[in-house]
Amino acid sequence: MKYTKHEAKEYARENMNGIWAAALNPFNDDLTLDEVGLRANIRHWIDDLDIQGLFVAGKQGEFWSMSLDERKRNMTIAADECAGKAGTIMSISDQNLETALDLGRHAQNCGADYVVVHAPMLSFCQERGEVLYQYYKRFCDELDIGIAMWSHPDSGYLMQPEECARIANLPNIVAIKYSVPREMYVRLTHLLGDKIHVSTSAEHEWLDNVLELDWKLYLCSSPPYQLQTASDQRMNEYTRLAFAGKADEARRVFDSLNPVRDAMKRTKPPGKPTAFGKYWQELLGQRGGCVRTPMLELTDVEKGLIRKAFDECGLKR
Repeated sequence: MKYTKHEAKEYARENMNGIWAAALNPFNDDLTLDEVGLRANIRHWIDDLDIQGLFVAGKQGEFWSMSLDERKRNMTIAADECAGKAGTIMSISDQNLETALDLGRHAQNCGADYVVVHAPMLSFCQERGEVLYQYYKRFCDELDIGIAMWSHPDSGYLMQPEECARIANLPNIVAIKYSVPREMYVRLTHLLGDKIHVSTSAEHEWLDNVLELDWKLYLCSSPPYQLQTASDQRMNEYTRLAFAGKADEARRVFDSLNPVRDAMKRTKPPGKPTAFGKYWQELLGQRGGCVRTPMLELTDVEKGLIRKAFDECGLKR
């Protein structure tokens, strides 16, 4: 590792910046991991699109459908491809604590920069604060790598800003992916200052969060490689302008992407987000591949509507 446990916060403040993307995993027709396609995608994302880091083996990557060995292989490939060129944060989320810790140790050993741990499902638990603190403390006690919290409605609840702020005092907590209403992450940002990174996956909120909250990290979803091509990097452009304090110029570039955002929103079937993302990737020339059960594939009619919207959205290829 490039830092010690007690250097994790400082290292992340200095190095965990810019646009990070959540990697979709391409699967072959026989549903095995398409390792060649994954490597090609990663090279495109970091070499052609200048993405600063990748979120690996998360929900976008269908980690819940993968075996333990597959998840470890997923991390190893990403760490290998990103070495010296981009950062990595590996999802070690699992309801089984020992499985999650095993994945964490693998992430440390394969060269990952950080790991992220999803808030656990807590059945019948009415007072969560101490449970969550002890949960994340266990990871901090047993792992040296920098750890990001992750709160999302999928858990059945949202971690409250005050709960997150307490956990942020643990030595190697470095960030939170906070998929919550804006008023909650604004409150947490004010509680924490620059102690750790606060971020959310909503690209349409990223510009406001840079300008109004002084955020430095987009962590993260798939827009960095779905809204951009090698010849059309408007997300990168408006981000650079915003970091430089050029708010009006950044807003103009940001607004110019509205036709692309609208095309994606209009044609994404509500029950097929992963298949949609993979098909959009294929239209961009990336490797998309199949989805695994229980996710559903697109119909030919759905593909036709998506392809038409894609062709008309103004994204340069």
